[in-house]
Amino acid sequence: MRIVVASGKGGTGKTTVATSLALSAGNSVRFMDCDVEAPNAALFLQPILDTRKEVGIQLPVVDESLCTHCGKCAEVCEFHAIAVIGKKVLIFPELCHGCGSCTLICPEKAISERLDVMGVLESGLTATGMDFAQGVMNVGEPMAVPIIRELKKWNPMSFPYGDDVRGAIATKQSYADGRLLPEGRNDMIEIRDSPPGASCPVVETMRGADFILLVTEPTPFGLHDLKQVVGITRELEIPIGVVVNRDGIGDNAVEAYCAEAGIPILLRIPMERRFAEAIASGKTLVEAAPEYRPVFHSLLQDISARVGA
Repeated sequence: MRIVVASGKGGTGKTTVATSLALSAGNSVRFMDCDVEAPNAALFLQPILDTRKEVGIQLPVVDESLCTHCGKCAEVCEFHAIAVIGKKVLIFPELCHGCGSCTLICPEKAISERLDVMGVLESGLTATGMDFAQGVMNVGEPMAVPIIRELKKWNPMSFPYGDDVRGAIATKQSYADGRLLPEGRNDMIEIRDSPPGASCPVVETMRGADFILLVTEPTPFGLHDLKQVVGITRELEIPIGVVVNRDGIGDNAVEAYCAEAGIPILLRIPMERRFAEAIASGKTLVEAAPEYRPVFHSLLQDISARVGA
Protein backbone atom coordinates (compact mmCIF):
# COMPACT_ATOMS: atom_id res chain seq x y z
CA MET A 1 0.00 0.00 0.00
CA ARG A 2 1.36 3.38 -1.05
CA ILE A 3 0.25 6.46 0.92
CA VAL A 4 1.18 10.00 -0.07
CA VAL A 5 1.04 12.67 2.63
CA ALA A 6 0.57 16.02 0.91
CA SER A 7 -0.55 19.58 1.55
CA GLY A 8 -1.48 22.53 -0.58
CA LYS A 9 0.99 24.78 1.23
CA GLY A 10 4.12 24.49 3.31
CA GLY A 11 4.09 24.66 7.07
CA THR A 12 0.82 22.82 7.67
CA GLY A 13 2.43 19.85 9.45
CA LYS A 14 2.74 17.48 6.50
CA THR A 15 6.07 15.99 7.58
CA THR A 16 4.84 15.85 11.18
CA VAL A 17 1.95 13.64 10.08
CA ALA A 18 4.03 11.56 7.64
CA THR A 19 6.76 10.70 10.15
CA SER A 20 4.29 9.90 12.93
CA LEU A 21 2.26 7.70 10.58
CA ALA A 22 5.42 5.82 9.59
CA LEU A 23 6.52 5.30 13.20
CA SER A 24 3.09 3.89 14.03
CA ALA A 25 3.04 1.44 11.11
CA GLY A 26 5.33 -1.23 12.56
CA ASN A 27 8.35 -2.76 10.81
CA SER A 28 6.95 -3.30 7.31
CA VAL A 29 7.26 0.30 6.21
CA ARG A 30 9.36 2.29 3.80
CA PHE A 31 9.54 6.07 4.11
CA MET A 32 10.33 8.20 1.05
CA ASP A 33 11.02 11.92 1.40
CA CYS A 34 10.00 13.22 -2.02
CA ASP A 35 10.40 16.88 -1.08
CA VAL A 36 13.74 16.87 -2.89
CA GLU A 37 14.17 20.66 -2.83
CA ALA A 38 14.07 20.76 0.99
CA PRO A 39 13.99 17.24 2.50
CA ASN A 40 13.74 17.35 6.28
CA ALA A 41 12.16 14.05 7.40
CA ALA A 42 15.63 12.70 8.15
CA LEU A 43 15.96 15.29 10.90
CA PHE A 44 13.16 13.53 12.78
CA LEU A 45 13.65 9.87 11.80
CA GLN A 46 17.49 10.06 11.91
CA PRO A 47 18.39 7.27 9.48
CA ILE A 48 21.95 6.15 8.82
CA LEU A 49 22.26 7.04 5.14
CA ASP A 50 24.81 4.52 3.88
CA THR A 51 23.70 4.13 0.25
CA ARG A 52 24.01 6.91 -2.30
CA LYS A 53 23.36 7.28 -6.01
CA GLU A 54 23.70 10.24 -8.38
CA VAL A 55 20.66 10.91 -10.56
CA GLY A 56 19.75 13.26 -13.36
CA ILE A 57 18.58 13.32 -16.94
CA GLN A 58 20.23 12.36 -20.21
CA LEU A 59 21.14 15.49 -22.21
CA PRO A 60 21.76 15.33 -25.96
CA VAL A 61 25.26 15.69 -27.36
CA VAL A 62 25.56 16.44 -31.08
CA ASP A 63 28.42 15.13 -33.21
CA GLU A 64 28.83 17.95 -35.71
CA SER A 65 30.87 15.72 -38.04
CA LEU A 66 27.81 13.50 -38.56
CA CYS A 67 25.03 16.09 -38.33
CA THR A 68 23.42 17.20 -41.62
CA HIS A 69 21.40 19.93 -39.88
CA CYS A 70 18.11 18.51 -41.14
CA GLY A 71 16.26 19.98 -38.14
CA LYS A 72 14.28 16.86 -37.25
CA CYS A 73 15.60 16.93 -33.68
CA ALA A 74 14.27 20.45 -33.20
CA GLU A 75 10.92 19.52 -34.73
CA VAL A 76 10.36 16.59 -32.37
CA CYS A 77 11.36 18.47 -29.20
CA GLU A 78 8.14 19.75 -27.61
CA PHE A 79 10.15 21.64 -24.97
CA HIS A 80 12.17 23.65 -27.53
CA ALA A 81 15.43 22.49 -25.97
CA ILE A 82 17.10 22.16 -29.41
CA ALA A 83 17.30 24.71 -32.19
CA VAL A 84 18.93 24.29 -35.59
CA ILE A 85 20.06 27.59 -37.06
CA GLY A 86 21.82 27.28 -40.37
CA LYS A 87 24.73 24.92 -39.85
CA LYS A 88 24.64 25.17 -36.07
CA VAL A 89 22.75 23.08 -33.49
CA LEU A 90 22.00 24.84 -30.21
CA ILE A 91 21.09 22.88 -27.07
CA PHE A 92 19.42 24.51 -24.07
CA PRO A 93 19.98 22.17 -21.07
CA GLU A 94 17.63 24.11 -18.79
CA LEU A 95 14.70 23.29 -21.09
CA CYS A 96 15.57 19.64 -21.75
CA HIS A 97 13.41 16.99 -20.05
CA GLY A 98 15.63 14.07 -21.06
CA CYS A 99 12.92 12.31 -23.08
CA GLY A 100 15.39 11.02 -25.69
CA SER A 101 13.18 11.82 -28.69
CA CYS A 102 15.94 13.73 -30.48
CA THR A 103 18.33 10.81 -30.13
CA LEU A 104 15.79 8.34 -31.50
CA ILE A 105 14.70 10.43 -34.46
CA CYS A 106 18.11 11.55 -35.73
CA PRO A 107 18.56 9.84 -39.14
CA GLU A 108 22.35 10.20 -39.03
CA LYS A 109 22.74 8.87 -35.46
CA ALA A 110 24.59 12.10 -34.72
CA ILE A 111 23.07 12.55 -31.25
CA SER A 112 24.29 10.69 -28.19
CA GLU A 113 23.49 11.33 -24.55
CA ARG A 114 25.35 12.25 -21.36
CA LEU A 115 24.12 12.18 -17.80
CA ASP A 116 23.50 15.62 -16.34
CA VAL A 117 23.60 15.08 -12.57
CA MET A 118 20.75 16.95 -10.90
CA GLY A 119 20.94 15.48 -7.41
CA VAL A 120 21.43 12.36 -5.34
CA LEU A 121 19.36 9.59 -3.82
CA GLU A 122 20.21 8.46 -0.31
CA SER A 123 18.97 5.47 1.64
CA GLY A 124 19.45 3.75 4.97
CA LEU A 125 17.79 2.42 8.08
CA THR A 126 16.47 4.22 11.12
CA ALA A 127 17.07 3.02 14.66
CA THR A 128 13.68 1.29 14.58
CA GLY A 129 14.57 -0.63 11.41
CA MET A 130 12.50 1.53 9.07
CA ASP A 131 13.69 1.66 5.47
CA PHE A 132 14.29 5.32 4.58
CA ALA A 133 15.06 6.97 1.26
CA GLN A 134 15.26 10.59 0.17
CA GLY A 135 16.15 12.66 -2.85
CA VAL A 136 18.28 15.79 -2.61
CA MET A 137 18.27 18.18 -5.56
CA ASN A 138 21.39 20.18 -6.34
CA VAL A 139 21.12 23.91 -5.67
CA GLY A 140 20.04 25.83 -8.75
CA GLU A 141 18.48 22.94 -10.64
CA PRO A 142 15.17 23.90 -12.31
CA MET A 143 13.33 20.56 -12.24
CA ALA A 144 12.58 18.27 -9.30
CA VAL A 145 10.43 15.75 -11.19
CA PRO A 146 13.27 13.61 -12.64
CA ILE A 147 14.74 13.12 -9.15
CA ILE A 148 11.37 12.18 -7.65
CA ARG A 149 10.73 9.76 -10.51
CA GLU A 150 14.06 8.02 -9.92
CA LEU A 151 13.50 7.95 -6.16
CA LYS A 152 10.20 6.12 -6.64
CA LYS A 153 11.91 3.51 -8.82
CA TRP A 154 15.06 3.12 -6.74
CA ASN A 155 15.65 -0.23 -5.07
CA PRO A 156 18.72 -0.19 -2.82
CA MET A 157 17.53 -3.50 -1.33
CA SER A 158 17.29 -2.22 2.21
CA PHE A 159 13.85 -3.51 3.16
CA PRO A 160 13.19 -4.60 6.73
CA TYR A 161 13.47 -8.37 6.67
CA GLY A 162 14.24 -10.08 9.92
CA ASP A 163 17.68 -9.54 11.45
CA ASP A 164 19.64 -9.72 8.19
CA VAL A 165 18.12 -6.71 6.45
CA ARG A 166 20.47 -6.33 3.53
CA GLY A 167 20.75 -10.06 3.05
CA ALA A 168 17.08 -10.31 2.14
CA ILE A 169 16.39 -12.50 -0.85
CA ALA A 170 14.62 -10.68 -3.68
CA THR A 171 12.08 -12.42 -5.88
CA LYS A 172 10.57 -11.30 -9.15
CA GLN A 173 7.55 -10.02 -7.27
CA SER A 174 7.09 -6.32 -7.84
CA TYR A 175 5.50 -3.97 -5.29
CA ALA A 176 5.47 -0.49 -6.73
CA ASP A 177 7.17 1.44 -9.50
CA GLY A 178 9.22 -1.60 -10.52
CA ARG A 179 10.86 -2.22 -7.15
CA LEU A 180 11.22 -5.78 -5.91
CA LEU A 181 9.98 -7.06 -2.61
CA PRO A 182 12.00 -9.46 -0.49
CA GLU A 183 10.52 -12.93 -0.45
CA GLY A 184 7.39 -13.19 1.64
CA ARG A 185 7.03 -9.44 2.21
CA ASN A 186 3.88 -8.42 0.33
CA ASP A 187 2.55 -6.32 3.22
CA MET A 188 4.98 -3.42 2.78
CA ILE A 189 3.61 0.06 3.43
CA GLU A 190 5.21 2.88 1.51
CA ILE A 191 4.75 6.39 2.86
CA ARG A 192 5.75 9.28 0.61
CA ASP A 193 6.26 12.73 2.09
CA SER A 194 5.23 14.98 -0.79
CA PRO A 195 6.58 18.42 -1.66
CA PRO A 196 4.20 21.19 -0.62
CA GLY A 197 2.00 23.01 -3.09
CA ALA A 198 0.17 21.88 -6.21
CA SER A 199 2.87 21.76 -8.89
CA CYS A 200 4.46 19.08 -11.08
CA PRO A 201 6.62 17.56 -8.28
CA VAL A 202 3.45 16.98 -6.25
CA VAL A 203 1.73 15.30 -9.20
CA GLU A 204 4.72 13.00 -9.78
CA THR A 205 4.82 12.05 -6.09
CA MET A 206 1.12 11.17 -6.21
CA ARG A 207 1.31 9.03 -9.34
CA GLY A 208 0.91 5.36 -8.52
CA ALA A 209 -0.33 5.99 -4.97
CA ASP A 210 -3.22 4.08 -3.42
CA PHE A 211 -4.32 6.85 -1.04
CA ILE A 212 -3.53 10.52 -0.50
CA LEU A 213 -3.67 12.03 2.97
CA LEU A 214 -4.06 15.80 2.77
CA VAL A 215 -2.87 17.86 5.73
CA THR A 216 -4.40 21.28 6.16
CA GLU A 217 -5.10 23.90 8.79
CA PRO A 218 -8.48 25.56 9.53
CA THR A 219 -7.60 28.96 8.07
CA PRO A 220 -8.56 30.78 4.85
CA PHE A 221 -5.08 30.11 3.42
CA GLY A 222 -5.32 26.46 4.39
CA LEU A 223 -8.70 26.11 2.69
CA HIS A 224 -7.56 27.88 -0.49
CA ASP A 225 -4.55 25.63 -0.94
CA LEU A 226 -6.45 22.50 0.09
CA LYS A 227 -8.88 23.09 -2.78
CA GLN A 228 -5.99 23.28 -5.25
CA VAL A 229 -4.48 19.97 -4.26
CA VAL A 230 -7.90 18.29 -4.06
CA GLY A 231 -8.31 19.20 -7.73
CA ILE A 232 -5.14 17.25 -8.55
CA THR A 233 -6.31 14.16 -6.70
CA ARG A 234 -9.62 14.29 -8.56
CA GLU A 235 -7.78 14.29 -11.89
CA LEU A 236 -5.63 11.35 -10.78
CA GLU A 237 -8.69 9.55 -9.40
CA ILE A 238 -6.99 8.58 -6.15
CA PRO A 239 -9.03 8.35 -2.91
CA ILE A 240 -8.26 11.01 -0.30
CA GLY A 241 -8.78 11.91 3.32
CA VAL A 242 -7.96 15.02 5.34
CA VAL A 243 -6.01 15.64 8.53
CA VAL A 244 -6.82 18.97 10.18
CA ASN A 245 -3.72 20.16 12.02
CA ARG A 246 -3.76 22.98 14.57
CA ASP A 247 -7.43 22.27 15.13
CA GLY A 248 -9.07 24.98 17.20
CA ILE A 249 -7.66 28.02 15.43
CA GLY A 250 -9.23 29.81 12.47
CA ASP A 251 -12.78 28.98 11.46
CA ASN A 252 -15.03 26.11 10.32
CA ALA A 253 -14.68 26.72 6.58
CA VAL A 254 -12.44 23.69 6.02
CA GLU A 255 -14.91 21.41 7.76
CA ALA A 256 -17.81 22.85 5.73
CA TYR A 257 -15.89 22.40 2.48
CA CYS A 258 -14.98 18.79 3.25
CA ALA A 259 -18.59 17.99 4.12
CA GLU A 260 -19.85 19.55 0.91
CA ALA A 261 -17.17 17.86 -1.24
CA GLY A 262 -17.64 14.46 0.42
CA ILE A 263 -14.06 14.35 1.75
CA PRO A 264 -13.65 12.51 5.06
CA ILE A 265 -11.76 14.21 7.88
CA LEU A 266 -9.82 11.30 9.32
CA LEU A 267 -7.89 13.02 12.11
CA ARG A 268 -7.80 16.29 14.02
CA ILE A 269 -4.64 17.40 15.81
CA PRO A 270 -5.22 20.25 18.26
CA MET A 271 -3.07 23.34 18.50
CA GLU A 272 -0.83 22.70 21.50
CA ARG A 273 2.39 24.41 22.49
CA ARG A 274 4.07 21.13 23.50
CA PHE A 275 3.75 19.86 19.92
CA ALA A 276 5.45 22.93 18.50
CA GLU A 277 8.23 22.78 21.10
CA ALA A 278 8.88 19.09 20.40
CA ILE A 279 9.01 19.54 16.63
CA ALA A 280 11.31 22.54 16.99
CA SER A 281 13.70 20.31 18.98
CA GLY A 282 13.68 17.57 16.36
CA LYS A 283 11.17 15.19 17.95
CA THR A 284 8.24 13.58 16.18
CA LEU A 285 4.68 14.05 17.34
CA VAL A 286 4.36 10.48 18.61
CA GLU A 287 7.57 10.91 20.60
CA ALA A 288 6.31 14.12 22.19
CA ALA A 289 2.84 12.68 22.78
CA PRO A 290 2.96 8.85 22.97
CA GLU A 291 -0.81 8.75 23.38
CA TYR A 292 -1.01 9.63 19.67
CA ARG A 293 0.79 6.48 18.53
CA PRO A 294 -2.38 4.31 18.71
CA VAL A 295 -4.29 7.18 17.11
CA PHE A 296 -1.99 7.12 14.08
CA HIS A 297 -2.11 3.34 14.02
CA SER A 298 -5.89 3.54 13.86
CA LEU A 299 -5.57 6.11 11.08
CA LEU A 300 -3.44 3.68 9.11
CA GLN A 301 -6.00 0.92 9.61
CA ASP A 302 -8.74 3.28 8.46
CA ILE A 303 -6.80 4.06 5.29
CA SER A 304 -6.16 0.37 4.67
CA ALA A 305 -9.88 -0.34 4.94
CA ARG A 306 -10.71 2.46 2.52
CA VAL A 307 -8.34 1.17 -0.17
CA GLY A 308 -9.11 -2.48 0.52
CA ALA A 309 -5.52 -3.35 1.40
